[in-house]
Amino acid sequence: MDMSQTVPAAEFARNFGRYKMQAQREAVPVSSNGTLAGYFVAPQEYEELLRLRGMRRRFLTAELSDEEVDQIASSRMDPRHDHLNVLVDPK
Repeated sequence: MDMSQTVPAAEFARNFGRYKMQAQREAVPVSSNGTLAGYFVAPQEYEELLRLRGMRRRFLTAELSDEEVDQIASSRMDPRHDHLNVLVDPK
């Protein structure tokens, strides 16, 4: 991030209303002591972030059943992608 585009924290505090309006259009980068401290965003942007985070799914390989491990191990790529094997085949 180009620090010249950030708003110093003191300026942000003095002119909060201005930056609150700006945050409705775009994220406002706020700096403190010359480093990026965070972004001020509109409520709907933050809610969208939370919604997207909630959609993430993680899988631990230790949680797979033996059947799932066997299915993955025996799976094969569609022949249309054979040309990509050169990227993963040992030389």
